[in-house]
Amino acid sequence: QLQLVESGGGLVQPGGSLRLSCAASGFSLNYYAIGWFRQAPGKEREGVSCISKSGGTTNYVDSVKGRFTISRDNAKNTVYLQMNSLKPEDTAVYYCAAVRRMWDICAMYDRYDYWGQGTQVTVSS
Repeated sequence: QLQLVESGGGLVQPGGSLRLSCAASGFSLNYYAIGWFRQAPGKEREGVSCISKSGGTTNYVDSVKGRFTISRDNAKNTVYLQMNSLKPEDTAVYYCAAVRRMWDICAMYDRYDYWGQGTQVTVSS
């Protein structure tokens, strides 16, 4: 069974940090670009970041540039999202998703094939 499982969410104070993990089971992430998305209550889902299958290409939404870092460890079949300087507006359910790509590219508007169940991130004092 092909699965993506997110972990690492939680409650953190403004200015704090969290590291989200996205672990794959049932398939290898080596051939997949990975995206991180989030959805806050009452808002549409938005793309946060993505990383190409080799890790050579990354993209970020403007609101997280300089604060979030996406990375991957293909040997561990896991992708990470390091989130620093968190703000209340980062509060959302965060999802990871995978799309198989021949080329070493990524795009947050891509049509992703597999999705995780999400992990809650709450930034509040």
